[in-house]
Amino acid sequence: MALELWLAFVVASLLISISPGAGAVNTMSNGLRYGVKDSLPAIFGLQLGYGIQIVLVGIGLGALLASSALAFEIVKWCGVVYLVWLGYKKWTQPPLAFDDGIDGNRRESKQRQFWQAAFVNLTNPKATVFLLALFPQFVDTQVATQSTQYLVMGTTLIVADIVVMVGYASLASQLSRWMKSDSHQVIQNRVFGGMFVGVAGLMASYRNA
Repeated sequence: MALELWLAFVVASLLISISPGAGAVNTMSNGLRYGVKDSLPAIFGLQLGYGIQIVLVGIGLGALLASSALAFEIVKWCGVVYLVWLGYKKWTQPPLAFDDGIDGNRRESKQRQFWQAAFVNLTNPKATVFLLALFPQFVDTQVATQSTQYLVMGTTLIVADIVVMVGYASLASQLSRWMKSDSHQVIQNRVFGGMFVGVAGLMASYRNA
C-alpha cells in the first residue's frame, strides 16, 4: 500500500471514528462515570466488535449482509433493541458513591463493559455497509497481495478508533468533578440514556441501499 494512499486512509479512519455514534456515546458515558483508565475495557470491547466487522468484510460475508435485506434487518433490529436496553439501563442507573469507591465491583464491571461495548459495534450493520463502501476506494487492485492491504487498513482503523475513543473518554473524564453530586449524576445518566435511545432511532431509520 503506497504511503500517500495509506495517509489518506488514516485521515478517513480518524474522521470515521470522530463521527458521533453508539461507540462514542458508550465511551463518553464510561469516561464521565469511571475515568479514562476504567473506560479502557469498554474501548477494547468496541475494537473486538469493530474487528469482527472488518473480518466479515474482508472475507466477503459483509457483502451478504449488504445484499440480503433479511440478514440486514435482523442484525439491525438486534442492534436497535440492544441500544434501547442500554439506554434504559443508563436512564435508571443509580448515582455512583464516589466517596465509597467502586473497587469491589471493578472486576465484574470491566467484564460487563467489555462485552456490552463489543456487542454495540457487532450489531451495527451500517458499519459493515460503510466498510464495504470504504475499502474498495483504497485497495490497489494491481497488487496481488490484497489480503495484506486489508490487514493494514483494518489495523489502521482499529488504532485510529482507539486513539479517538481515548480522547472522548479523556474529555468526558474532565467533567467527573461535576458528577460528584447525585443530582448531576441523575442528569448525566438520563442524558446518555436518551442518547443511546436516539442512536437506536437513527439505526432503526437506516435503510440498506
